[in-house]
Amino acid sequence: MRAMLMSMLLIIVVVTIYMNTTGGEEGTNERLAESGRRMSESVARTSP
Repeated sequence: MRAMLMSMLLIIVVVTIYMNTTGGEEGTNERLAESGRRMSESVARTSP
């Protein structure tokens, strides 16, 4: 029973750390989206 509880707590901690790293205003997903917007704007400004 104790091993199962420890495993569940470990899984919860890992998922929480993952969600905090990738989500939010300064998370990885937002940084990728911002980078894509900047590249798109740069390409749009390039004159043919």
